[in-house]
Amino acid sequence: MSLLSTKEIMEIIPHRQPMLLIDTVEEMEVGVRAVAKKCVSFNEPYFAGHFPGEPVMPGVLIVEALAQTGAVAILSKEENKGKTAYFAGINSAKFKKKVLPGDVLTLETEIIKVKGPIGVGSAKAYVDGKLVCQAELTFAIG
Repeated sequence: MSLLSTKEIMEIIPHRQPMLLIDTVEEMEVGVRAVAKKCVSFNEPYFAGHFPGEPVMPGVLIVEALAQTGAVAILSKEENKGKTAYFAGINSAKFKKKVLPGDVLTLETEIIKVKGPIGVGSAKAYVDGKLVCQAELTFAIG
């Protein structure tokens, strides 16, 4: 059973379809870390063009899903409620495997540094327990 549903996630972060890229939050330590799930459906709009005949989830959207997972953790803090977490940087992004229709992404983001409104998250995405993406994400709260 999930900790937060899509509806509850939308009460924390401002993202909406088609840009809401997490379905549920499975674990969360407010302000510290979150683990979310994304069920990758063949009906995702980007599969029509990425790539015809060989649908692959774009890496930038995997990174965005990881950022949204971190945003749930940081924006759940009382002092950040109602704010937005904006991307300020992506470092050391690596993509290890393709993410395909039917895959379930497990997204883990841990906030490793916060100084004022700027923070950094360590993020990893998995499919079936295998690492598919990792990155260091910098965000600004506004």
